[in-house]
Amino acid sequence: MIRIAFVEDDRNYIEILKSYLKKYEKECNQKIKLTVFLDGEDIVTGYKADYDIILMDIEMIFMDGMTAAGKIRAMDSEVVIIFITNMPQYVMEGYKVDALDYVIKPLSYFALSQRIDRALVRLQRRKKQYITINIRGGMQKVEVSQIKYIEVKDHDSIIYTLNGTFTTKETLKNLEDAISSNAFFRCNKCYLVNLEYVDGIHNFDVMMGNDLIQVSRARKKEFMDTLNDYINEVSK
Repeated sequence: MIRIAFVEDDRNYIEILKSYLKKYEKECNQKIKLTVFLDGEDIVTGYKADYDIILMDIEMIFMDGMTAAGKIRAMDSEVVIIFITNMPQYVMEGYKVDALDYVIKPLSYFALSQRIDRALVRLQRRKKQYITINIRGGMQKVEVSQIKYIEVKDHDSIIYTLNGTFTTKETLKNLEDAISSNAFFRCNKCYLVNLEYVDGIHNFDVMMGNDLIQVSRARKKEFMDTLNDYINEVSK
């Protein structure tokens, strides 16, 4: 279920949005729960992080959408904010509150559906993924986004994370299949790196904090292309 809040003081637009979301539900086979607020002050007062997406008008009577978005962002770093406005001159301000995008009024179904599609991609990217590995004396659950890189050494796979290292007998191939994420790249037969933690590349050395990991000559171009695609996707 997608939980959407719509902050809008024009009841005509509220009805238009409701009809568009019903159409989106049918076309995309998604269940949507919609909550409507008539002013920025209404959603901010007693705000709870119960929404996946907030569609926010900018111009409202008591608290404008930009102010409301700033207050919400201070309480909720994860919710996706999309501005719906006839005031495009304020759009650049939206980046200060990490707004995903904006839709210019009059509202069209095509524009709205595109933005919701983008919001769902961002939400999916933020979902936590875990792998469970066998370690000496038991098992360990590891959050994938916390993995910086994995190294094969003496027939062991060493998983370097933000919270320490874990050693397992799992093969690198099995770990790569379990992670199944385009954020990871196999630099060579011994290293799988998380592109999120790549600081740069010099010649054939991938810089990851204080660590240097070699990318094979045969894989360097693919690595550079994949890293560039990843950076562009994350920055959308």
